[in-house]
Amino acid sequence: MIIEDILKGESKNIEYKMALPEKSDKYLKSVVAFANTSGGKIIIGIDDKEKKIVGVDEKSVFQIMDKIANAISDSCEPQIIPDITFQTIRGKCVVIVEIYPGANRPYYIKNAGKEKGTYVRVAGTSRPADTVKIKELEMEGTNVSWDELVCVGYEVTEEAVRKLCRDITEYMKSALPNEEERKTVQEVTKEQLLNWKVLKQSGEEILATNAFVLLTSDYFRFSKIQCALFKGNDRDIFIDKKEYSGPLYEQIEAAYQFVLRHINLSAEIEGLVRKDAYELPVAAIREMIINAICHRNYMDNSCVQVAIYDNRVEVTSPGMLFGGLTLEEAMNGR
Repeated sequence: MIIEDILKGESKNIEYKMALPEKSDKYLKSVVAFANTSGGKIIIGIDDKEKKIVGVDEKSVFQIMDKIANAISDSCEPQIIPDITFQTIRGKCVVIVEIYPGANRPYYIKNAGKEKGTYVRVAGTSRPADTVKIKELEMEGTNVSWDELVCVGYEVTEEAVRKLCRDITEYMKSALPNEEERKTVQEVTKEQLLNWKVLKQSGEEILATNAFVLLTSDYFRFSKIQCALFKGNDRDIFIDKKEYSGPLYEQIEAAYQFVLRHINLSAEIEGLVRKDAYELPVAAIREMIINAICHRNYMDNSCVQVAIYDNRVEVTSPGMLFGGLTLEEAMNGR
């Protein structure tokens, strides 16, 4: 690492220690947090308050490195293999412990157990993972998403399958510019839903995944969009509110129309043609709502919320940013 990178300050991926703590738990929390998110480095020999290089005793460097490696090996589950190096900067030695994003999540501190010893990185801190986050990490570790899990006990009806196939087909046609192209669209079938893993088959039985349930019903109480129009720029007084449930694609359209009803529409006359224009870009509004539905954490029991104020529209999606991404990084186009 170059000195400019080292001295940027603590962040989602960087943590400083002035010296190696006597109790390994003080840095093992960050080790498992880095492995559970997007990786990171612990740099020993930096004053985190003044961003000043203080260094470690050069005679003890290899002893420190061995001590860290042993602590990680003995105390973390599943196994985490760190990359531990040292570097001399301005005549002082620092130890750099690099932890890569893990594939076998969740990682946790053995003696604390999975429930209390699992940590994740949030901005520049390592925080305990709650039950929902641990379940999310477990699914990441098996490379399975929540929507492809079978919804045990949910009955698949032929009527629901036909409606979903028909609606998907109509949406595909509506996205095409002319009738000639729309005629080329093939009808979606139950076999296609099986290929997409929206449905699963076990012997002769057709099973519903969570995705199928989301697309055909209001079975999950948290799967809804709450919309509200507020007076002013805060939530003190609401003027109108609606709650939409049912198939996700119907929720999206209903929430989109709610926003259009409550934002200003102006008109311009160009020659003999009148052109209507909303005060906000409608394509961006639709995309915000779609993204909130598609990328939300479905293990979180909260609902998607759409709030309209005098000066803005906000869409809130349950869950954290993916992979430990920070808001600052997202705003910078990461």
